[in-house]
Amino acid sequence: MREATGAGRDPAVGGRRPGGDALADLPARLPVRVVWSPELLGYDFGHGHPMTSERLELTIRLAEDLGLLDHPDLDLVGAGPASDELLATVHEPAYVAAVHAAAEHGTRDPVRGLGTDDDPVFADMHEAAARVVQGTVEAALAVWQGRAAHAVNVTGGLHHAMPGAASGFCVYNDAGVAIRRLLAEGVQRVAYVDVDAHHGDGVQTVFWDDPRVLTVSIHETGHMLFPGTGHARETGGEGAPGGAVNVALPSGTADAGWLRAFDAVVPAALRAFEPEVLVTQHGCDAHPEDPLANLRVSVDAQRLAAQWLHELAHELAGGRWVALGGGGYAVLDVVPRVWAHLIGIATHRPVDPALPVPERWRSMVRDRYGRPGAASMSDGPAPRFTPWSSGYDPSDDVDRAIRATRTAVFPWLGLDPEHD
Repeated sequence: MREATGAGRDPAVGGRRPGGDALADLPARLPVRVVWSPELLGYDFGHGHPMTSERLELTIRLAEDLGLLDHPDLDLVGAGPASDELLATVHEPAYVAAVHAAAEHGTRDPVRGLGTDDDPVFADMHEAAARVVQGTVEAALAVWQGRAAHAVNVTGGLHHAMPGAASGFCVYNDAGVAIRRLLAEGVQRVAYVDVDAHHGDGVQTVFWDDPRVLTVSIHETGHMLFPGTGHARETGGEGAPGGAVNVALPSGTADAGWLRAFDAVVPAALRAFEPEVLVTQHGCDAHPEDPLANLRVSVDAQRLAAQWLHELAHELAGGRWVALGGGGYAVLDVVPRVWAHLIGIATHRPVDPALPVPERWRSMVRDRYGRPGAASMSDGPAPRFTPWSSGYDPSDDVDRAIRATRTAVFPWLGLDPEHD
């Protein structure tokens, strides 16, 4: 990895940024698309379920109160439901029919993941999930066709949905359908990077044998966490060796290890692949307050990863970047802040981490939930890490996980696993 200088230097993270100086000479800005309308709140499994749509409403309200959504170079766009034909580019027609039956008649189909504890049936399930897909597909097309510089859909990132089954709170795989549509439009190489605490198994499955798609996932080890996959040895199918990159981190990994893993794997893999479009999933359940995972990654480190991915999109893909939401179940204190930061970065109006959370938002949260939520857009000190180039420590669990990934997949990408 090259050393960053000038605008690319960040002393808070060891003087390096994976995106280098890619933003130094931005072209005249196209508008940025943010996918949002109240109808998207329909994707909600009901009271008591972790995947509450309140996460989304609170995020958008915070983005509004931070002044991120009221600009002439931002397009705030809703979405209608995707057609069955579009869904069938990834999902089996029999599964789409089963989702229709679940939505219209309450029909459970546990074999297809419908009516389980993770994915209970709810009215309008099909329409709600299909609307998320259409939002991501239209966002991806706007970016590819030069109608938007970047696009953000925090309602998307439903990365566990399989071609024939719902899984892990995900009914339809919006990222998979959007990438498949980009390929149909003539895109030759799409990279998908997933920083959710849970492995991006559904997207990996869809493109396991497709050499035009690189999937990269940094997550808590599947030995400890759903869905139990994403091991370093999973490197792609016979048709696409090296097409899957998985960093399975030990439980308890915090900022320094998480950022070190990102630094050691993601930029090199993306640079080797040279994507034309970058699609990223920003599930924020790696935070220590999240109830469904066991990582310890701060709001600030997740913000930094989004910043790096933004820079890499400009460096490698002409700025063509589609950023999605995903998991994240600390509804008040984490999700709105992480995704507001993501929106700020994508709209080229990054939020200062030292900024107080707007009192208007905190008052709304206090009135609704009985407590005000986080006071600052930061969790504290700026995150720091030691770059991988400093050397490998065989006694460190994180370093062993990083080395396992680099050893397994870097040769397939034409990279030396022992050197940057």
